[in-house]
Amino acid sequence: MPESATKPTSARLEPSEKRVRVIINGKTIADSLRPVLLFESGARPVWYFPRADVRTDLIEKSGHESATPARGPATHWTLAAGNRHVENALWSHERPPAGLEALKDYFAFAPDKVDHWFEEDEEMFGHARDPYHRIDVRPSTRRVRVRYAGETIADTTRAMFLFETGLPTRYYIPPADVRMDLLAPTQRRTTCPYKGHASYWTIRVGDRVADNAVWGYLDPLDECLRIKGMLCFYPEKVEALEVEGGPAA
Repeated sequence: MPESATKPTSARLEPSEKRVRVIINGKTIADSLRPVLLFESGARPVWYFPRADVRTDLIEKSGHESATPARGPATHWTLAAGNRHVENALWSHERPPAGLEALKDYFAFAPDKVDHWFEEDEEMFGHARDPYHRIDVRPSTRRVRVRYAGETIADTTRAMFLFETGLPTRYYIPPADVRMDLLAPTQRRTTCPYKGHASYWTIRVGDRVADNAVWGYLDPLDECLRIKGMLCFYPEKVEALEVEGGPAA
């Protein structure tokens, strides 16, 4: 028997009782009451939909294939939604590895090719949420200071400390405690499935510039309303980010 047929996989499937929907170009492409969530070591979770819950009449193989060690080879599909063709919008596994045989009957969507997706009737953003991922936001009177190009950019005892599973602690500072005259908004935008859409600022001090060194959530998701409108600094883009006089963890 080939080694790939006996080697245990580092991925696992978990069933979900959520209704999950995918919408592209105004069309509901998937609508399932029985999706499964795939967890793979070192990767973000991915929703997989039973074939019967996907508009297979709107897709055709694109000719592109890929592979991952845990999930095996993947066949990619192009979607025709109205007058829009979305290349490699979803994929399937026709020959999944041992332990993930059930994947043969499922499709997954590329997150950046989806216009809207919903868990029940709430719109989600970015990749699928990990139900084991946690965010805690706590107010703190510990002094947080940020310095760049010899200037104190921020100095506060009113920060919100954001603790997120597997990530460094982030320190969100009220704009009133930030030298906003040294910040310039940029066009950069990113999306976090747990916090929402982030906006960015560049720091300018004389001829010194730190591009997109600051971010904030102007309209965060409900779970993170405590950081609304507050600003956070990349430690690696400033000269110092200190908490109680020592370097931030």
